[in-house]
Amino acid sequence: MTVMTSPVDTSLLAEIAREFAGHADAHDRAGSFAHENIDRLRAAGLLTLIAPREFGGGGRGLSAAAKVVGAIAEGDPSTALVLSMQYISHAAIGRLSLWPPSARSRVFSDGGLINALRVEPVLGSPARGGLPETVARRDGDAWRISGHKIYATGIPALRWLLVWARADIDGQVKVGSWLVPADAPGVGVVETWDHVGMRATCSHDVVLQDVAVPADHAVDVRSPHEWTIDPQQAAWNTVLIAAVYDGIARAARDWLVGWLNDRVPSNLGASLATLPRFQEAVGDIEARLLVNRRLIADSARRVDQDPVPLPAAEAGLVKHVASGNAIAVVEKALSLTGNHGLSRRHPLERHHRNVLCSRVHTPQDDSILIAAGRDALGVQAA
Repeated sequence: MTVMTSPVDTSLLAEIAREFAGHADAHDRAGSFAHENIDRLRAAGLLTLIAPREFGGGGRGLSAAAKVVGAIAEGDPSTALVLSMQYISHAAIGRLSLWPPSARSRVFSDGGLINALRVEPVLGSPARGGLPETVARRDGDAWRISGHKIYATGIPALRWLLVWARADIDGQVKVGSWLVPADAPGVGVVETWDHVGMRATCSHDVVLQDVAVPADHAVDVRSPHEWTIDPQQAAWNTVLIAAVYDGIARAARDWLVGWLNDRVPSNLGASLATLPRFQEAVGDIEARLLVNRRLIADSARRVDQDPVPLPAAEAGLVKHVASGNAIAVVEKALSLTGNHGLSRRHPLERHHRNVLCSRVHTPQDDSILIAAGRDALGVQAA
């Protein structure tokens, strides 16, 4: 897929982020999905930013995707996470030759939201190994899929589901993704999502009961041993997840700066921003955000321009460092503001709840550090 490199309209992104920020608190309190945000992104052409140009998409790369996701996350990180899943999926579909052309064309030409449904109640995340309980079985010219998926981010607005399942094909176990229309008969949503953070992602459970899809919707099915880490996919995943949570940290920094300048205690007679203690703390925040900005931008540029993929272990460290810095930024802002920061009248407590969710995304910290340590030590996984 050819990567286009023209600049993203930063003024448009800032305008959209401000719009989203205006109702982010309401959606957070209600745990409701911001359908109006998705409509706005669609109207701006941002849902198809990564899709190949031959299908009417923008043909953009990871640098553009990270810039958009980070900006949107400053306004509403739940919407940014849904958008990042769209970009990650579109990048993989555009790159993988295993996809049947008919299925590829259907997804890209449709322009609807897509996400991978991989995690299950018993298995957990397949990133740590194991076979899914979700089963696909051949029925004439169709597949029938049954199973239970959890954490289906963005499910109220998804058009397509990439369902991770297993199948018995010619007496051999195969594992992979089946493309399922979200409105197909037998697809049911169970509204289980009631988390502390990223509440507006509405990442509910999905139950599939004998869902029929055409034969060419078995889009990427392989033997279990053929599934190895794809460095390009790992980089897209970790860089965009990092961009989401860095966006939250930048929103927290912006609120903090405004609050410190506006807060004038009577016994001081000047704003808190004039005190060296607060200046030093904000300087530390700026240092962490600088590291994130350079790390995310450089990693994305390397993926777009370098024919040698970013090593998967290094890609994991991008998420680990950036999300750790993002958490530290928001926690420092809370420590500086005390009760004001914890008040639900202000967005900082919401930023704190949201930024902590960075720890649960695959790959998780223990897996990242073990992989990086093995890589540095030259030790193979057991």
